[in-house]
Amino acid sequence: MQKEIRLPQNGKEFILFLAIISILSVNIIAPIIMGFEFGFTRENYVSTLQIIPIVWVFVIILVVFVANPIVSKLVPKFVEPTDGFNARVLFTILFNVTVLSVFLTIIGAWIGLREISMAPIYSFFYSWPRNFFIAFWVEVLIAQPIARLAMKKLHEKQGSKAVNA
Repeated sequence: MQKEIRLPQNGKEFILFLAIISILSVNIIAPIIMGFEFGFTRENYVSTLQIIPIVWVFVIILVVFVANPIVSKLVPKFVEPTDGFNARVLFTILFNVTVLSVFLTIIGAWIGLREISMAPIYSFFYSWPRNFFIAFWVEVLIAQPIARLAMKKLHEKQGSKAVNA
């Protein structure tokens, strides 16, 4: 998967890829989850927009320091060298969303409630499946395809510059 044009090839591209996915995900997933939790009202949406930057910072930290190390160990156990790009991407998304949704079901609630309490832990088995489902489909259908398209276009542009030079 190293030379796959739909994936980042270096650190700068990884930062761009991560930024696209995380910004799309946080701006779509958080309002949906908050809507289901507290109602789909304008006030709840505005309140959600105010906490999105804080949630985004936690998402980046969790992706880099928690999810990526775990996922990089799990994916090779579930895919074979002969498996295609889509199988690898699907397992990567599945494991990333699982790890992140577990942590963010609790941390996100603490941020949203603006207090650390046991409430998100008590309601975890009610909230987590819903949060996982929302996050998984946003990742599979929106955030990941857009980020991979951006990488493909970037690499095509770089390739055409190299040919023209």
